[in-house]
Amino acid sequence: MFDRLGATYQPLVLSLFRFVTGLLVFQYGVAKIFKFPALPYFAKLPPLITTAGGLELVLGALLIIGLFTRPVAFILSGEMAFAYFLGHMFKTGEAVFHPLNNGGTAAILFCFACLYLSVSGGGSLSVDAALQKRNRLEHAEESRFGQAAE
Repeated sequence: MFDRLGATYQPLVLSLFRFVTGLLVFQYGVAKIFKFPALPYFAKLPPLITTAGGLELVLGALLIIGLFTRPVAFILSGEMAFAYFLGHMFKTGEAVFHPLNNGGTAAILFCFACLYLSVSGGGSLSVDAALQKRNRLEHAEESRFGQAAE
């Protein structure tokens, strides 16, 4: 029963997962770039973290709407892996391996959530899916008209 129910709603749940993941990444970009909400941790950022904020802002927005989902998610996955190792694991100079001790739990989760989206796509409620559907319809019409002309 759960297999059939899960298969029915899988594309919609994938779209919801993509949307929420994008929204959460986007909020970090807004906080880093626009300083909203004002958080002491994001008050004076080094250039590398500001660049990460720009990526999170732009790519998070693309993830929300589901445009270029696979490459965007792949880039974000790499950014989050980079953030974990540079910003969490080695932030004190010494390696702190345990994510609970170095504050890197969210970075790891974002890394693997985005890695999953990079291979699964954005789901049925995305700009990617709408463009793919439009392209399929155009190719079907071209095939039909091409056969009629022969």
